[in-house]
Amino acid sequence: MTTPKKAAPASERRAHLVQLAGDLFAEKGFRATTVREIADAAGILSGSLYHHFDSKESIGDELLSAFLDDVLEGYRAATRDTTDPRAAIEQIVRSSTATLSRHRAALTMLQNDWNYFSGQPRFAYLRTAMKEIEQTWIEQLERGKESGQFRADMDARLMYRLLRDILWIPTSWQSRDGGWTTDQIIDGLLSLLFTGITAPTHS
Repeated sequence: MTTPKKAAPASERRAHLVQLAGDLFAEKGFRATTVREIADAAGILSGSLYHHFDSKESIGDELLSAFLDDVLEGYRAATRDTTDPRAAIEQIVRSSTATLSRHRAALTMLQNDWNYFSGQPRFAYLRTAMKEIEQTWIEQLERGKESGQFRADMDARLMYRLLRDILWIPTSWQSRDGGWTTDQIIDGLLSLLFTGITAPTHS
């Protein structure tokens, strides 16, 4: 006599549904994905999905809030653990890259559907989180300018925008090409940021 399989705990089922939904949101877009499609991917009826979530927005909320909480935890730790702006930025880059790799679906959702999410009162925390991220970068860049570590003529806000967008790219490189490890990508970015591509001149 075979022992019947035990049903997965509710927390595991919920996490599985969030993962499935995140993959669909990343592939099709949040607005284009229906509750029925999420339920079909999970092999359940649409009504069963509502035992775990009251709406599609609840699933999106769980994905995005977990992502941004993770990002901000890394940023706060990086700036809390050192008074050296270069060391703080290095740690921000390392933690950001690791975090983005763990939350690829949420990152893709933000990239593809930012205008939708940012216009919904339910997702107002997105703008608050992005503001803190921006402010953290600018504060560290400005401190580096004041201490003489970074160029005095650097536009901190422009540099932040450039670096932020560069940090978002490696997740697609890793999933598509597989040619670089996370550490290689981080080291390459830090080398470009702090050393550049210009060969040293010899007098």
